[in-house]
Amino acid sequence: MEIARRWRGSEPERIRSFANSQPTPGGGTHLLGFRDGMAAALTGYARERRLLASTDPDIGADRIGRGLTAVVSVKVKYPQFEGCTRDALGNAHVRGYLRQAVQNRLADWLAANPQQATEILDQIR
Repeated sequence: MEIARRWRGSEPERIRSFANSQPTPGGGTHLLGFRDGMAAALTGYARERRLLASTDPDIGADRIGRGLTAVVSVKVKYPQFEGCTRDALGNAHVRGYLRQAVQNRLADWLAANPQQATEILDQIR
């Protein structure tokens, strides 16, 4: 998997996804795993730093997109494309792999860049 991401101002979300170099405009399990991992890392960081109260809900995957530009690309040995135009990846195991990898790497980045992490959380909360 290869992922590039950047938050910018208040621009709309722009995420492009690919499976085996084929564009997947319909998204799929790789995009869901990416969003799940991002949301988990941001929620974990915010709770650890007490930027979210214990009564506040977790940061949902639907909230992370504000100002986010990203490219998510995976290589899958036996890709299963879904949809009438076969534009979404359907391999269920990919979601878990991406979630864990993104959560771990983003958590490390957030810890190493606390000022930027706080700015990102302020933007999406």
